Amino acid sequence: MVGVMCLGLAACSSEDPDAGTNGVAKLTAPKIQSRTVKAAQGAGAVHLSGTVVSSGHSYKIDMRLKDEGGTGSVTTAGRTFQLLRVKEHLFLKADADFWTHQGSKGSGGTAQGDTAAADKLDGKYVKVPQGDPAYKRLSGFTVKGALLDGLLTLHGKVEKGDRGSAGGVRTVELTGDKGAGGTLDVSLEGTPYPLRLERAGGAGTLQLTDWGKDFTLREPGKGEMVDYGAQLPTS
Repeated sequence: MVGVMCLGLAACSSEDPDAGTNGVAKLTAPKIQSRTVKAAQGAGAVHLSGTVVSSGHSYKIDMRLKDEGGTGSVTTAGRTFQLLRVKEHLFLKADADFWTHQGSKGSGGTAQGDTAAADKLDGKYVKVPQGDPAYKRLSGFTVKGALLDGLLTLHGKVEKGDRGSAGGVRTVELTGDKGAGGTLDVSLEGTPYPLRLERAGGAGTLQLTDWGKDFTLREPGKGEMVDYGAQLPTS
């Protein structure tokens, strides 16, 4: 009887920890990284949320992205604005306080004038001209391919870490330079999408969800939009 129990325990202890998974945890770290990057690049859409620190500035982002564009919100320095890009057309929407603050950075004008102008833009989509310096800076939050390529890079030697979970989904961890170069949690269920990222150097933590879940992108109607032509009003 004791022998049977021991055999039973031995069988239990030797159970495959990857049973019921997609099996990528059995691969080497470089192969897992290759699989998850390929999966991300091939997905039609993704929901990206969390924080990003870049050039000394912290951004809280909540964006839905696909190849044709993206939509969502960005918060920085206590102010939130909405971004919408449909192909090459980029739109920015914010409240009057945001535009008043932006206007105060410019030269000339009065506080009263800034407030009046800001009130006209309150809650409106403002079209960002492609020639305006803000276009390149803001559109970077909406370009799926380029954004993922930059975010999913782990620095240093890539190694396989512990198994865990993200959003209730089983994952395997990848680390760059033992975590100093970033940490990536890869799904062990279904397609091996990246689900959570801790960027190198404490440069933010991001959740990546809704892979392949399509959404509608629509340019704002005339009554919802202001088009200043070649330059943003505060540039």
